[in-house]
Amino acid sequence: MRVTLSTLDTCESSFTPLVVIELAQDVKDETKEWLKNRIIAKKKDGGAQLLFRPLLNKYEKETLENQNLYLVGASNVRLLLGAEAVGLVKECTDAAMRAFTYGTRHNFKGFHDNNNDFLTMAECQFIIKHELENLRARDEKMIPGYPQAKLYPGKSLMRRLLTSGIVTQVFPLHDPEALKKLEDTWYTRFALKYQPIDSIRSYFGETIALYFGFLEYFTFALIPMAIIGLPYYLFVWEDYDKYVIFASFNLIWSTVILEVWKRGCANMTYRWGTLVMKRQFEEPRPGFHGVLGINSVTGREEPLYSSYKRQLRIYLVSLPFVCLCLYFSLYVMMIYFDMEDWALSLHEDSGSEWTSLLLYVPSIVYAVVIEIMNRLYRYAAEFLTSWENHRLESAYQNHLVLKVLVFNFLNCFASLFYIAFVLKDMKLLRQSLATLLITSQILNQVVESLLPYWLQRKYCARVKRKVQALKSDVDTTLYEQVLLEKEMGTYLGTFDDYLELFLQFGYVSLFSCVYPLAAAFAVLNNFTEVNSDALKMCRVFKRPFAEPSASIGVWQLAFETMSVISVVTNCALIGMSPQVNAVFPESKTDLVLIVVAVEGLLICAEIGRSSGTLTSSDHDAIPVLVAKAQVSWGRQQIDKHALLALKFILAFAIPDKPRHIQQKLARLEFESLEALKQQVYEEVRCKS
Repeated sequence: MRVTLSTLDTCESSFTPLVVIELAQDVKDETKEWLKNRIIAKKKDGGAQLLFRPLLNKYEKETLENQNLYLVGASNVRLLLGAEAVGLVKECTDAAMRAFTYGTRHNFKGFHDNNNDFLTMAECQFIIKHELENLRARDEKMIPGYPQAKLYPGKSLMRRLLTSGIVTQVFPLHDPEALKKLEDTWYTRFALKYQPIDSIRSYFGETIALYFGFLEYFTFALIPMAIIGLPYYLFVWEDYDKYVIFASFNLIWSTVILEVWKRGCANMTYRWGTLVMKRQFEEPRPGFHGVLGINSVTGREEPLYSSYKRQLRIYLVSLPFVCLCLYFSLYVMMIYFDMEDWALSLHEDSGSEWTSLLLYVPSIVYAVVIEIMNRLYRYAAEFLTSWENHRLESAYQNHLVLKVLVFNFLNCFASLFYIAFVLKDMKLLRQSLATLLITSQILNQVVESLLPYWLQRKYCARVKRKVQALKSDVDTTLYEQVLLEKEMGTYLGTFDDYLELFLQFGYVSLFSCVYPLAAAFAVLNNFTEVNSDALKMCRVFKRPFAEPSASIGVWQLAFETMSVISVVTNCALIGMSPQVNAVFPESKTDLVLIVVAVEGLLICAEIGRSSGTLTSSDHDAIPVLVAKAQVSWGRQQIDKHALLALKFILAFAIPDKPRHIQQKLARLEFESLEALKQQVYEEVRCKS
């Protein structure tokens, strides 16, 4: 017998709760009843066909404080049908990755009719989130009991309830037993070991797992730089001429690690099924508003907003504001240099040990100010991007990332560029780089993990005392868990975590040749970062909903862009070395022009490769053009810039996906085309 959604029962009194819905305290009873009926109603009647019950039953409400909390779950069959609806990809018995379908469920590895572990808890919660978000208005004009909360056909009910303040939050529950097992293998025992990435993916989903995978990979990739940098620091770092070799290695390193990561990422996401998962059609983001109209793509009624108005907001308001913030950042930077001059003059006048320590104070103060400005600007950028009224969440994220990266890059690195290429003070550059790097790492550890963890511990103790004081005869385990988790902070995504790694990558790749210990400090920080980030995911924040991801997204492009900028920086630093200056003892202009020409050629090559605008013949011509530009550098400079040519040859030569993954993807595409042909053939035969 074929199982369909219409045959499923949604009246189970006891089920495993997966998601919690919290309503506002003053929500009307008719609204609660309407919401319950829509959640448990059959799909054919416009419902989600999920299991739903209040956290407290009638007896428990008399004993415990009613919190207006409701639990949502689903039967195993409902979850399997939901997995097919969202397009989850699973491994088949023949080791191929295919989209899961309920009808062919026995063809998938690890599936048994009595096995409830085929889907991970993170996947189950993602399915429930998808079903709740796809609860849509039919003939309702408003939410019952709230005439101001207007509805129209096709509007997401859950998003309207959230924006109207009727539903205060929706969050997935932790699984205490599974969480304890994950913690034991992840961070509770401090040891130098690989992270359980697959276990993290099963519990938190692919997006979180990819971040921790990238953090681990980046940390191990920094070790060669740290090993090479240590002897440079101990023996030859004061010899300005010797760092040319270190800068050359830096160029190759920054390219290879990003190319190798793409291959490793493809391996992981293929194994998880997200690399071949079909992308869902994006719905309008919750904050999007406009005049009701008909979407020309979906044919559904939804808010429409003129792109012309959005562009006006971007170019007439957002862009000038960002430029003003950049100017303010440069103004603060010049104040920092005034403080450096003051500290230096004070030290030269007295020459005491106290004033020698005072030399580091301006850099420390400036590092703290940079962190404060970055966080304040982040709030302003979020407000502006939301005000621009982007329809899709992906467009919103792209504009937000662009705003934040531009400001953070200038705010964190402008002073270093000024010291290196205007003041040309390598001693001050080393001091500033070390102070900025170490201070930012300490502040991030305290603000992101230690402080929230301390506050959460205090709240947990307060809730436990409150529950124990009730002296209730009922089991309060679930009640206490939900009460604790609902007050936890909401994890806002991996944005801040990737941003921290992005800035760290900038410190290492741009100027580490003049401060070789930068990579070593980054490695030490990241070993503790793994544990502190794991702690905040497990104990500080609510469990986030899993989000399928096939890569680290826009951050891959951000890191590659930083790698290209590092080419400019390291070429310029090489160009400032005594050896290169000896080639042009009289004319600095020729030197600058040649450096800029080579850098420009390499940047154009990299941009062309990333965008796909260069042909294969262009690719082959790049090393030749670079070699021609190197002729005027002399014999020694040809050897150095041959490494630059090698950097881009490596970028072209290393495929983004391993050969076996390419073959498997090609096989899947072939099977899809054959299935489509067979389907068309069957339809034609039936008609004839």
